[in-house]
Amino acid sequence: MSNSFFTENSIDDILDEMEMVYLHDNKPWIIGYSGGKDSTAVCQLVFNMLLRLPEEKRTKPVHVVSSDTMVENPIVIDYLKEMSLMIGTSGKDLNLNLYSHMVHPRIEDTFWALVIGLGYPTPEPPGFRWCTDRLKIHPSNRFIRDKVENEGEVLVLLGVRKAESLARARRIEGRKIVGKLLNKHEVIEGAYVYNPITELTTEDVWSLLLNNNNGISPWGSDNNFLLSLYKNEDGGECPFTITETKKEKDTPTCGNTRFGCWVCTMVKEDRSLKGFIESGERWLLPLREFRDWLLSERNNPELRDDKRRDGSVYEKGDGSRGFGPFTLEGRRVILEKLLETEKKIGIELITLDELRKIDEIWDNEGDLSRRTLVETYKRIKGDELPWDKFKKPLYEDDVLDELRRYCDKHQVQFELISKLIISVNKNKFVTRKPVLKEAFEKILNGNWLHHINIKEGFKNDN
Repeated sequence: MSNSFFTENSIDDILDEMEMVYLHDNKPWIIGYSGGKDSTAVCQLVFNMLLRLPEEKRTKPVHVVSSDTMVENPIVIDYLKEMSLMIGTSGKDLNLNLYSHMVHPRIEDTFWALVIGLGYPTPEPPGFRWCTDRLKIHPSNRFIRDKVENEGEVLVLLGVRKAESLARARRIEGRKIVGKLLNKHEVIEGAYVYNPITELTTEDVWSLLLNNNNGISPWGSDNNFLLSLYKNEDGGECPFTITETKKEKDTPTCGNTRFGCWVCTMVKEDRSLKGFIESGERWLLPLREFRDWLLSERNNPELRDDKRRDGSVYEKGDGSRGFGPFTLEGRRVILEKLLETEKKIGIELITLDELRKIDEIWDNEGDLSRRTLVETYKRIKGDELPWDKFKKPLYEDDVLDELRRYCDKHQVQFELISKLIISVNKNKFVTRKPVLKEAFEKILNGNWLHHINIKEGFKNDN
């Protein structure tokens, strides 16, 4: 291969280095496996290194950890789950002391719990990117921390390469400890990081995956299928764990790769869905239509609140109010559209656990009917949710209508009354008397209620 680091001897060099690191101590290994080419290359090299070791020397466990964000491209997540199962089965059958795991975000941290439940605006470049941390890095870091707590120090193997980007190359160089192969994990105490393929080019990686054993991996998968998933795309993969300091924000944009979330709004055009659809997977069209709609509606003032979740208000340079989260009605519209898309495509896009969590959140966010979510689900899907019959409104519709008329008549914001009612209901069994008083004071002192008066006060002072 011209202008390439990679040769047949290079495989042996990497395997020798891996073996030396493996035998050097008792630290369990954790491999971040996304199913993409780079993490597959690392996993394949580890398999080959373990296979050439005598069984009695395979003393430390190797954990291959994959992260399911719960909004992965359906084709990719099916592939990832299949690979994870095959890797774990082969690790057991070959007595490699190697195990596979799949981690997920906590229910309260899933994409839909945050967007539809709490009304989080969808991620937007360049800086508003809450998704990677919540959906992928935090679940992986929890796994790493659990292993550190239970087994002592661990070594995390990542498929990062200098050739991925100039910025990535600089970060790798910046973390390198001269004369050492391992770097301290900069976020997790007791974890170390090992990057065995930093010097390989993209061409090297594909050569490793396709030229060895006719492209068949040690666990029996065909890497030619992996190649077909890329279709000439060479975007990066969402990071498995944070290995840079918090000052570094230039992590790769996952929407530029086939291995990203189908609902990614960090890019104008999702190359993942586009590529698969152009390859003939036209059943994915409803997903692209929903994703494009969600992107277009992100800054729709009719769907966004004019205050932040903490009740504070901020103004733009032109004097207009900045956006806060999606309103409850905006969240209901997004849920309705998502359920319609789920019905069209015929696969689950939001889990029952997520719907239950969102329903719970809405009850605390102002849905006095306590029926908005279950009724929306029944209308779109034609079925009742398992807890539908247990959802009773705080007040009947006629009472709520009368309450709205009363608020209009006396120029009191219905949202304020809703928050106070919900606070009373939430704290009605609390025996400590100051709790309700403190809750009321917090609501009544909200910046959004007094913004105009405060603004006028500043004008008069000037």
